[in-house]
Amino acid sequence: MSVDEKTETTADSTQVAAGGVSDQQWERSVLERLAFDALGEQRRARRWGIGFKLFFAIYATVILGVSLDWSWLGASSERHTALVSLEGVIESHGAVNAEQAIDSLRAAFKDRNTAGVVIRINSPGGSPVQAGMIHDEILRLRALHPDLPVHAVVEDLCASGGYYVAVAADQIHVDRASLVGSIGVLMNGFGFTETMQKLGVERRLITAGANKGFLDPFLPVNGEQRAHAQHMLEEIHGQFIAIVKAGRGDRLKSAPDLFSGLIWTGERSVALGLADGLGTVGSVSRDVIKAERVVDFTERASFGERIAKRLGASAGAALGSLFGPAVSLR
Repeated sequence: MSVDEKTETTADSTQVAAGGVSDQQWERSVLERLAFDALGEQRRARRWGIGFKLFFAIYATVILGVSLDWSWLGASSERHTALVSLEGVIESHGAVNAEQAIDSLRAAFKDRNTAGVVIRINSPGGSPVQAGMIHDEILRLRALHPDLPVHAVVEDLCASGGYYVAVAADQIHVDRASLVGSIGVLMNGFGFTETMQKLGVERRLITAGANKGFLDPFLPVNGEQRAHAQHMLEEIHGQFIAIVKAGRGDRLKSAPDLFSGLIWTGERSVALGLADGLGTVGSVSRDVIKAERVVDFTERASFGERIAKRLGASAGAALGSLFGPAVSLR
């Protein structure tokens, strides 16, 4: 082999070696970039994960706070007027029920810095039993805390069962345009006898006890059962009238239609002695109780409980109206 050939062979070997080193460096560089990119993606994923978890925690806290209503926290920090709101139909599974109302009232009276209690009412009435339980608890708490005044404040409506509750307070305050009264009792339902005849439907009811199918909507009205139902309503109406007279006393004016189930404006209710004067939550707390700061002690159901109760109450009301009579202070 000549010197020139040896020189060419050596040069080629050097290029191959250099090319091999270059390829290795390139591969290493690519692997390093891929590793760094993977680490960067992991960091970004962690940041997004932390951010999402933080957002979810804040969102859940806000929802929980709205559902539980923590406005009563710190209620004992200074002298205040305790507020309990009764808004909606009064029924065992409704917007207003005795269990929640009584718990709210007890908490309001128990707080050591409560200067007085305001019961804000906006209700068309409802169950005489639930209304009676709330009424009786107000009287009991008033007897235990004779130094705490209790005022009912009517907003839009205080009818029937709502008024049954209101008369337990020391005084009742209304707006001029509030609707107040409806001191009466009703039992409602439907009858489908003619519809069944037209459709050719036969009612097959088997009972043990002559009156077990009391006022069955698919049978003609039984005269004796109707008379019995009327007697029950009059008995409950008499209880209602006695409660109103005991609560209002000499403030009631003599009027032939006072207990007929009629409803009056707030201004007229003051003239009849059903209410004591005009006022709002703000004016009563400021000018009557002399504790302008208002702390809401109303116990409210969570969002899920409200939906469940509303569905249950709606279904129950529909079935009750369809398949049987319901007694109501409305």
